[in-house]
Amino acid sequence: MLNHQRIKQTSVLLAVAATAALAQPSPQQPKMTQNPFLSSYTTPHQTAPFDKIKNADYLPALKDGLAQGRKDVDAIVANTATPTFENTIVALERSGDLLGKVTSVLFNLNSAETTPELQKIVKEASPLLSEYGNDITLNEKLFARVKAVYDQRASLKLDPESAMLLEKSYKRFARNGANLNEKGKERLRAIDKELSQLSLQFGENVLNETNEYTMVVTDEKDLAGLPDFARDAAKATAKQKGKEGWVFTLQAPSYGPFMQYADNRELRKKLFMAYNGRGFHGDKNDNSAIINKIVNLRYERANLLGYKTHADFVLEESMAGSRDKVQSFLNELVTYARPAAERQLAELTTYAKAHGFTDDKLQTWDNSYYAEKLKKEKYDLDDETLKPYFKLENVLNGVFTVANKLYGVTFKERTDIPVYNSEVKTFDVFDKDGKFLAVFYGDYFPRAGKRSGAWMNDIQGQKVENGENIRPHIINVCNFTRPTDTKPSLLTFYEVTTLFHEFGHGLHGMLANGKYESLSGTSVPRDFVELPSQVMENWCYDPEALKLFAKHYQTGEVIPNELIEKIRASQNFMAGMANLRQLRLGLVDMYYHGQKPTGETISQVESRVDSVANLFPHVDGIAVSPAFSHIFAGGYSAGYYSYKWSEVLDADAFEFFKEKGGLDNKAAADSFRKNVLEKGGSEKPMELYKKFRGREPSPKAMLRRSGLIL
Repeated sequence: MLNHQRIKQTSVLLAVAATAALAQPSPQQPKMTQNPFLSSYTTPHQTAPFDKIKNADYLPALKDGLAQGRKDVDAIVANTATPTFENTIVALERSGDLLGKVTSVLFNLNSAETTPELQKIVKEASPLLSEYGNDITLNEKLFARVKAVYDQRASLKLDPESAMLLEKSYKRFARNGANLNEKGKERLRAIDKELSQLSLQFGENVLNETNEYTMVVTDEKDLAGLPDFARDAAKATAKQKGKEGWVFTLQAPSYGPFMQYADNRELRKKLFMAYNGRGFHGDKNDNSAIINKIVNLRYERANLLGYKTHADFVLEESMAGSRDKVQSFLNELVTYARPAAERQLAELTTYAKAHGFTDDKLQTWDNSYYAEKLKKEKYDLDDETLKPYFKLENVLNGVFTVANKLYGVTFKERTDIPVYNSEVKTFDVFDKDGKFLAVFYGDYFPRAGKRSGAWMNDIQGQKVENGENIRPHIINVCNFTRPTDTKPSLLTFYEVTTLFHEFGHGLHGMLANGKYESLSGTSVPRDFVELPSQVMENWCYDPEALKLFAKHYQTGEVIPNELIEKIRASQNFMAGMANLRQLRLGLVDMYYHGQKPTGETISQVESRVDSVANLFPHVDGIAVSPAFSHIFAGGYSAGYYSYKWSEVLDADAFEFFKEKGGLDNKAAADSFRKNVLEKGGSEKPMELYKKFRGREPSPKAMLRRSGLIL
């Protein structure tokens, strides 16, 4: 499963923004230092002028945006006309444009190109946004107008999308304290302010831990087993950091290959302990106390709003619908995954002992190493064999081609759109009829200022306003293997699937075709948002799709059928163990958020989950929670199960694509675009899925694909 991390800015503004804070307009700036946020962009497609935006611009523009948003809300409240859908619900939807303009850039850069100065700005901005959000959802007069429209919803004869906007608008207030007394509202404000700061600090601590660690190797003997690409990358990193020898880091392109290939077990353990001990060292970057505070504050907030747990609050608006259903879902999958994982671990242990391993049990830092060797032996396949066929530029062209064959869209690179880093690529996206659809940004290599993982975001959302369909600006951010002095960026197969995954999210944004930004694109329940991304991953195993882009970077040879069959044959290799790992993370999430906080330590919490969903021996000094950014900094709290939930959807959906022609199945592609990619959150996800598929999803396709049932 992918390490997908993403922040949807529209969702941030709906959940965080909405409190008409005490911000005042900034003083008028001299024209010679005009703040770029405060005027219309003159760039192509009015893209963000990254080349002109300075750190000093953010807070003045943000404060102006807060003031403008408050003025918009005041105008709605002061309107003496009877509340209507247009003068209340749509007016609220359209409020705060400047604020969205500023925060979309600020939070994107804080994830992809941050600096200590930018982090300081975000820390100052976050409580202002939290307060602004609360001031809207706790505004009694505004809620009264929203409720007045909601109460007459049956007679309004709204189209489905407008009806959904009305429902979401009402719930935005009802679920966030509008019915609380003054004491409750004040406590909610305090909780939200503190949570916003804690989540930011959590993410910064993980980033600091990742960036500060290096493992320097000076004896070439310690590189035994590592392929040339890993050695070359480590040598380049050493040169960059002014070190002798080879330098390995906790960034995925460095960490992953070392764990897979390095013969030196002690160094594997050393790197493993560093990676899995992030945020857990009792120092300035320790996240243990932050986790305790976040979990308790989320629980208190849920109770304050009338919910038993944080999970109950979150899951009420999910496709799953309830905490009990999610817990049952995870537990049921464990019954399939654990026996398969036990068989696979036994096989791996037998293999390791036959190849010199002398301990009784494999440790987690042995897993990738021996799994890679066993995979090579069973399927005659490894990343070293595949990487030459997956040059980054070819894979990117391949995902564009797959999108063209399915949905008719085309991509044209351009070099005149401003970017925040010279490595970022930009593209115009056109529909099958030649109409402009979107701007697409691709940012693919790790940097010190970029957090780990991979994610999709938007810099401008899609909406229809004053009769104009305003098209989105979408970004994919990844951390792939860099090119070296001797080789281009050659991706592992995991990185290939990651690129397709994030591009699937990108398509969800680029093909959005709704009226309201808060319902557009990826503004859907968390357990539905992974469907488009995971559907795209399936094409990485499809022979027809692979032959479109998998070409040897030196010879141009198309990947041979023999290798394709090996990729497909190995698709379920160690799938039981991989599934159990994902289920473990989902269960950890639900343990924190699906009950009253127990007061147990992080180690105690994880030990309870490990008794059910972990087969490796316990190791002191490490834990997954202190670096679990998905649930403590990235918006997936009580929602990590959604990756597995979406696997049920995507496996079932992909069977429909394959039933009638694969890439040539226009009926499936057209239906998926019309009912899923274009619709966003305009209707309930199960209804959208049934319109696409003709029925509800069946879990059998996912279980078959994973090899967990025949």
